[in-house]
Amino acid sequence: MITIYHNTRCKKSREGLEILENSGKEFQIREYLKEPLSEKELSDLLEKLSMTPIQLIRTKESIWKEKFQDKDLSDQELITVMAKYPKLIERPILENKNAAVIGRPTVNIENFLKRFSE
Repeated sequence: MITIYHNTRCKKSREGLEILENSGKEFQIREYLKEPLSEKELSDLLEKLSMTPIQLIRTKESIWKEKFQDKDLSDQELITVMAKYPKLIERPILENKNAAVIGRPTVNIENFLKRFSE
């Protein structure tokens, strides 16, 4: 089953959800601002994305600029920051049991659905 980590207020996330809805594939929505990811879930997701924590962080968000941009944080500390401030996580993200992708640009979602159909 595909999971979309979704922010209802984000245009790109809504576009990603629409692509997923139109795909006919089975999926579930996780509104990660209402149900934040644990540090373990973030670590697992980063592994599937083949990304470092800083690559998943929205560094233009005011929370990042005000609290963290001038700090030298370890990968684990960055994961802790994302768990505490989920708004910092890039979106949307699609995940299945084998892989994950950030849905920006939305063609990433289409390619993910083609490659990792269930």
